[in-house]
Amino acid sequence: MARLTEQEQQEVIRHLEAAKPLPEKYRFLLFEDKREVELVWNGKTNEVCNVVLPFQTIEQVDEPRSEKPVPMQFGIFDTDARGRQLKGWTNKLIWGDNKLILSSLKNGPLRKEIEKQGGLKLIYIDPPFDVGADFSMDIEIGTDTFTKKPGVLEEIAYRDTWGKGADSFIAMIYERLVLMRDLLAEDGSIYVHCDGRVNSFIRLVLDEIFGRDTFRNEIVWQRSSSGKTISKNLSRDTDTIFWFSKSSQYTINPVYQPLSDTTTAMYNLNDNDGRGKYRLYPLQKTGGPGPETTYDYTDNTGKTWQCPRKGWRMRYDKLKALENDGRLYCDGRVLAEKAYWNERENEGRLANNLWNDISNLQGTTPELVGYPTQKPEKLLKRIIQMSSNEGDLVADFFCGSGTTAAVAEKLGRKWIVSDLGKFAIHTTRKRMIGVQRKLKTDGKPYRAFEILNLGKYERQHYVGVNPNLREVEQQKQLAEKEAAFLDLILHAYRAEKTEGFQTFHGKKAGRLVVVGPVNLPVTRLFVEEVILECRKKHITKVDILGFEFEMGLFPNVLDEAKAKGIDILPKYIPADVFDKRAVEKHQVVFHDVSFIEVKPHIKKNSVAVELTDFSVFYSQDSIAAAESALKDKASKIVVDKGQIVKVSKDKNGIVSREVLTKVWTDWIDYWSVDFDFENKREIIRVKKMRAWQGILEGQEPPQIPMEEYEEVWTGDYVFENEWQSFRTKKDRSLELTSVAYECEPGRRKIAVKVVDIFGNDTMTIIEVGIGSTIKDK
Repeated sequence: MARLTEQEQQEVIRHLEAAKPLPEKYRFLLFEDKREVELVWNGKTNEVCNVVLPFQTIEQVDEPRSEKPVPMQFGIFDTDARGRQLKGWTNKLIWGDNKLILSSLKNGPLRKEIEKQGGLKLIYIDPPFDVGADFSMDIEIGTDTFTKKPGVLEEIAYRDTWGKGADSFIAMIYERLVLMRDLLAEDGSIYVHCDGRVNSFIRLVLDEIFGRDTFRNEIVWQRSSSGKTISKNLSRDTDTIFWFSKSSQYTINPVYQPLSDTTTAMYNLNDNDGRGKYRLYPLQKTGGPGPETTYDYTDNTGKTWQCPRKGWRMRYDKLKALENDGRLYCDGRVLAEKAYWNERENEGRLANNLWNDISNLQGTTPELVGYPTQKPEKLLKRIIQMSSNEGDLVADFFCGSGTTAAVAEKLGRKWIVSDLGKFAIHTTRKRMIGVQRKLKTDGKPYRAFEILNLGKYERQHYVGVNPNLREVEQQKQLAEKEAAFLDLILHAYRAEKTEGFQTFHGKKAGRLVVVGPVNLPVTRLFVEEVILECRKKHITKVDILGFEFEMGLFPNVLDEAKAKGIDILPKYIPADVFDKRAVEKHQVVFHDVSFIEVKPHIKKNSVAVELTDFSVFYSQDSIAAAESALKDKASKIVVDKGQIVKVSKDKNGIVSREVLTKVWTDWIDYWSVDFDFENKREIIRVKKMRAWQGILEGQEPPQIPMEEYEEVWTGDYVFENEWQSFRTKKDRSLELTSVAYECEPGRRKIAVKVVDIFGNDTMTIIEVGIGSTIKDK
């Protein structure tokens, strides 16, 4: 305040007493005069998520497809008799909100494991910047294509990001980039891929978070050269990739772009000595004082030339080395170095920041996996090679189709990738198994990878509350939003509201009803709390309603409840629950989870598994609504009670229906087998509060208790993916019987997982007896 005049001091006091913000000029009068550019938006806060949630391993893939229980790895790490990785880093594919994932990686026990690998050396992200994107997926059904709407969790998350304008988008990306910066190794780099709609925002955000001094380059990727004429505009053929580093120390490896046709044509000389074509690079004279150098050069005809010409100053030793290597050329006028195509420049020229040699993926490109925002592997290969080395850890927290993970695996890097969408996780899983299979066939090394869920969520993470409100107002808004959400779901389910329970919200037809969170999956811990209250209050029948269920949740948790005399029926909440008209007309259908039937084939000490049935109960839109809305000569594909139906209307207004899912296998995209389920316990690491130190000695307890992590068994098991069959864009066939897998004699549980064409997984478990005296079942 000493820097202010008496009048200014009085003005500051008046504003403070009135609880009003100070005029902008006081930012510079009161504080150090840096006058830096600052990015400001409505509701900006420096608060960054610090929540730590446990990571739950629900599936692990060591062998891409083991035909026999024999280790097949090639020296990266030890494996056991089942081909399972025993030590070393396991790559990670994580499903969930990347804000909570980043916070848990940064602040949780996995951080030590990341640091042990040398830290996170490279992050590449390609967030969905399109404000109008609806994140729908096109799914092939025979010769038709069905557009799957986004899941409710995706829809709510992205609506909160873009539905409120630029402010909400910047707030979303800002907090995540702060967390990514803190996760990066000191010598790490980050690449942020965006386009013209948000370039200006992203650049300012990155400048503020990482500092302008760590800006390395702005890469312009010319993804196409369409030359299309756009009315009152120009065709948009480029994207922007901003490259920042954590510090002044960062990895930079030379990468090359192909030579142009003009440059290639310059390699037109040939001595026919087996070294191939070459071009000439004239040797320039060096400036500065020094004696003139002459050099006697004898060409291949025996003629001796004295060069260079008078007045040139050259290094004699360099000229002699070039001659000894057969690379010196002189004809009395020109002194030049021979540059051979096959030896020097076959990699091309050093890359600059205009990447016009990598085209976007086209419809016939073999690497296409059917994901709308998929980027070419060449693009990621250049980035990963340029800013990381073999064995480094790289990450992508908007992984989409898994291109970053696929390229990292092929280049010998370790990886962590994540996405909010189940379809993205499933697409990446299939793609990485395909990469593993190819590397295994080629005799090259690969690493195991695991699929992780985030564990128990706190309720404030699933009901959006305005962070700018006072604490009391936040709690009031939280309660109001929760109550409105529960009323909506119970009304649509036609259930009666109940009071006096911890976990139950309603009742219907003799069964109590539990409503899961609005934009998070129903987890095992959530179900266990329900089971606990059932046992306390002698409740035997419960319906659990959820938009999503944690991957790998069923059937173990349902079997556990059944063993305790509790009948739990999980049901999906459909997206049209938010359609008021559909609710009032009782058109909202809460459908059951999918159902699998399998048959084991046992012969002596081997077992094979046959998939015999798969039932789903989804609905998306309704046939009646489609028929009434269709125009003449139009068609629409809907999902109605587990059937995908194409509704068409001809030129005369006659409506016809065609069921596209003709057999149950049409619903299956992927299935896999764990031949010895319950072999590997699912362990999570959680904080343990230690006793106050010094209490026994009569000392005052410290203000902050000491914390450490302990390993806890969740009560569930990791699905070890040992055999799988799945459809690809090129190959739509599906095997329905696994290989015969040799096992140790005795009883064991076999788990079978099926992933449907929407990316949702279902699991069943069977118990079998293996041995020469047990006949085929």
